[in-house]
Amino acid sequence: MFGQFKPVAFEPYGRRRSRWAVPRWLVLLLGGIAIGAGAVVYVQERHLPPRLSADASAQLRTALEQAEADRLRLKNDLADTAKRLASAVAERKALADELVTSRASAERLHEDVASLVEALPPDPRGGVIEVRMARFAVKNGMLTYDVVLSRERAGGKALTGLMQLVVAGESSRSAASTVNLEPVAIAVGNHQSLRGSLRLPDGFHPRQATVQLLDRVGGRPLGMRVMPVK
Repeated sequence: MFGQFKPVAFEPYGRRRSRWAVPRWLVLLLGGIAIGAGAVVYVQERHLPPRLSADASAQLRTALEQAEADRLRLKNDLADTAKRLASAVAERKALADELVTSRASAERLHEDVASLVEALPPDPRGGVIEVRMARFAVKNGMLTYDVVLSRERAGGKALTGLMQLVVAGESSRSAASTVNLEPVAIAVGNHQSLRGSLRLPDGFHPRQATVQLLDRVGGRPLGMRVMPVK
């Protein structure tokens, strides 16, 4: 009985593990990686926008490049518009300055003309409107006129009316005759200068012209003066 006894190895920690067994920590690590990858795939498939294909990615890249080109073009357009706006503002300022200068020159000219009118001899006939100066000449069948009118009590509103030229002279058909020319509208404030020409009848040779100032055609006389035609 004692001759068949075999020794038994004592293993206090249980059965000895196999030399090629996988460590537990590696199993846990691989399992965690697998679970994480699965979670990522799940989130991408269920909750995130779908992934783009190669064609969609190319189209998106092309659209992005086009949008960038449009942005640069709009930026350049904005810069050009800003330059044009600055130029327009500068031009407007220059025009405003020129307008102020022109108004000042016009006021000085108006004052100079007023001074010249005051220096002219008075109308001997007087009247509501005085004929301070009148010159007439004939050129190419036209009676050219240069007339200066004035008012002593002008007030703030111009007095409107008509200037009727009555021309006396000789024609080829008769020894002497008188012609009424086309009336000219007037609006006299402190003074008014009239310059122009009116057609004469064919073959008519004027000697003198009567300046008649009326409030309307055939209306109340406002002034009159007779002057020679040179």
